[in-house]
Amino acid sequence: MTESIKENSSSISKTNSDPIVEYKNVHKSFGDVEVLKGLDLDIYPGEKVALIGPSGSGKTTIIRMLMTLEQPTSGEIIVDGKNLWHMEKNGKLVPASEHHLREVRGDIGMVFQHFNLFPHMTILQNCMTAPIHVKKEGKETARKRSIEMLEKVGLGDKLDNYPSQLSGGQKQRVAMARALVMRPKIMLFDEVTSALDPELVGEVLEVIRDIAKEGEMAMVLVTHEMDFALEVADRVIFLDDGVIAEQGAPSEVLEESDNERLQQFLYRFRS
Repeated sequence: MTESIKENSSSISKTNSDPIVEYKNVHKSFGDVEVLKGLDLDIYPGEKVALIGPSGSGKTTIIRMLMTLEQPTSGEIIVDGKNLWHMEKNGKLVPASEHHLREVRGDIGMVFQHFNLFPHMTILQNCMTAPIHVKKEGKETARKRSIEMLEKVGLGDKLDNYPSQLSGGQKQRVAMARALVMRPKIMLFDEVTSALDPELVGEVLEVIRDIAKEGEMAMVLVTHEMDFALEVADRVIFLDDGVIAEQGAPSEVLEESDNERLQQFLYRFRS
C-alpha cells in the first residue's frame, strides 16, 4: 500500500466536522425499478471514497445525481452546505432552477468512462472551453491553466493533437485534465478504466494516484480495480441492491469483512 497517499488524508473525516457532500434518505427509481433505497452518506473534504458493488447496485447513479445528470426520486443532496436539487423560495423548499443547479455543481468535476472529448478540437482547446464559457475566464488564463493540467497528466507534448490521434489512455488523461482545470472541490470518476485496453489501465490509474496524493479534493471513484481501491481510498463502500451493505477502511472491507454478499462479489477478483 502506498502510505504517502494515506498520510495526506487518513484523518480527514475526523478533522473536518462538516461534510462537503451529504445524501439524506435519497431514493432513485427508474420506472418500477428502485435503484437506491434510502441512501444516507456523508463525504468529507479531501476524502477519497471508492464505491464498489455489482452492476445495478446504484454506484454510478450516486455520482450521476451529484453531477445533476440524474434527479433523485426523493431525498436531499447537500453540497458544501447548499441543497443541490432544491432551493429556498418564500421560506419553502422548491425544485431547483437551472441557474441554481449550475451554481451548486460548479465545484464538482466528473471523468466518464468514454472520455466525451470534442473530436474537432485539439486537446488544449478541449481543456480551455469550459473555463472560458462556464467560468468566464480570460483566454490566456484558461490557456495557461490548461497547459499546466495537461502537463500534470503527462500530455504537455500533445497540446495540438486531436483526440483521434491519441490512445484510449491518453484520451482519458485529457478528460482528467479537462476536469481539473475547473478547480473542483469534488472529483467523480465513473469506472474510468473500464473502456480501456488492459495495457492502458495502468497509466490512467497512475495519474489518479498522483491526484490523490495531493489530498486537496474529495474524490469519489466507482471502480472494479480492487487493489487500486485498497491503495488509494480512505473509505470503501460496498453497495448491494440499492443500499450500503458494508463500508469502512479499505483493509477492513476488502480483506477482513465476513459479509457474505461482499465475499461473493470479491471472489471474482481473486486469483
